[in-house]
Formats: sequence, structure tokens, C-alpha cells
Amino acid sequence: MQVNPWADAGKACVAQWDRVADAVDALSDDRFELPTGLSGWRVADLVAHLSMCAGLAARWVAEPTPERAEAGVGPYLLSLAAAASAVDEGTRAQAVGKTPAQLRVLVHHAVDSLQEVVSSTDPARLIPTRLGGMRFDDFLATRCVEGVVHGLDLLPPVDPDPGALRIATRALLAALVVKAPGHTVEVRVPPIAAVQCVEGPRHTRGTPSNVVEVDPVSWVRLAAGRLSWSAALADGRLTASGERSDISGLLPIL
Repeated sequence: MQVNPWADAGKACVAQWDRVADAVDALSDDRFELPTGLSGWRVADLVAHLSMCAGLAARWVAEPTPERAEAGVGPYLLSLAAAASAVDEGTRAQAVGKTPAQLRVLVHHAVDSLQEVVSSTDPARLIPTRLGGMRFDDFLATRCVEGVVHGLDLLPPVDPDPGALRIATRALLAALVVKAPGHTVEVRVPPIAAVQCVEGPRHTRGTPSNVVEVDPVSWVRLAAGRLSWSAALADGRLTASGERSDISGLLPIL
């Protein structure tokens, strides 16, 4: 029987977003005007974006149920790059004119709505998304990714919930496999998961000839474009062996 990799997405998603909301509460008002590592975004913009990310599940659940599933976790994550301009515009509109207190309230309302729909929605239910119909638990896996990635964007960064980090790691690996299917390179993120990707000779027995290994948080940061391949290699967070193991051209995923 095939195991659903996103079976615990609801619990993990709520746990991660609770951590994010607590971190936003801990930010002093003066920090909201500081710049972030995201181009052109202040902390206020990032916090506004957090409310949008957490609130999206409740928004889609409120829409009519689609007839069929058309989107999976990997393709959905890969689609986010094309939506970046619209997301940037919406985020700035959400943040403009709002005080730190108002932005904190937005985040809490969004996280409360997330917890409510997670507790009341069948994980197998189909919901509409930008890519079409999608299982609710699949969509929650993408909310784990957003929660972990943007939690790490905050300063100080949010220590990820272990369950959410596990799901975000697997989800970003799934996106990598969709982006570069194949069996030439093995990407290992111990102790969570390993996948094979990139077209070429198929590895079947023994030690793979091309191996990438990285810890979970560094993998998330690499896949999200927050950490460069060269920097991760230089400080030992990433190891790559084999003449085809350099997959830096496939990153970032988001």
C-alpha cells in the first residue's frame, strides 16, 4: 500500500504557523521598517505576506469543490516563480498603511483560520488552486513549505517545527524531481529523504556515482534561493561527489 507523504501535513502546518505567529508577536514595532533579505521588502511586507500565506487554505476551502485533482505538490511549488510579480504586488498592497499591531492581528486571524479549516476539512477533499483542483492535504504541504521558508526569513529566524521541516523537505525534493526527472544524481537530505533526479544513466546497485548530501534546513534555504550552492559547499553544509553532481543550475526551486 502506498504511503501518503503528506498525511501529517495538517498537524505540522498548524504547529509551524503557531511558531511563526509567536515570532511576529515578539518583534518590536521599530523592526517592522527594517529591510529583509527579500529584495525590496521591509519586515512589515514580509509579515503581511505571512498573513496571506497562512490564510490561503481557508480562502480555497470556501470556494466550490472542483470536479477533479489536477495539481500535485511538486508542480504547485514550481508554479510559484511565475506568480512572483503578482505576489509582490499583492503583498505591498496588504502592508501599505498598516501599523505593526494591525499586521500582527492579520497574522493571527490567518493562523486561526488555518487551524479551523485543518480541524474541520477532510484531508482528501479537493480545493481549487492557481493550478486547478488539488487535495487539501497536498495543499497543506505547500503551506508547510511557506511557513518554514518565511519563518527562516524572519530575524531572528524561527526554528522550524520538526514535522513541518520534514514535510517541507520532502515537498521541495518532489519539486526537484518534477523539474529534473531521472536517476543520475542522488540527492540525500538525512535523516528525512533521498531522491534521484537528472536524466542520464540509471543507478541501480551499490554507491551512486553522483551524490549530493545536505542537512534539512540548508536544503530548504537552497531550494528557496536563500543560500547559494557555492556558500553551502564552502562551509560544509553541502557535499557533492561525482562529475554530474553539480545541480546548482536547477536551484532555486521557488
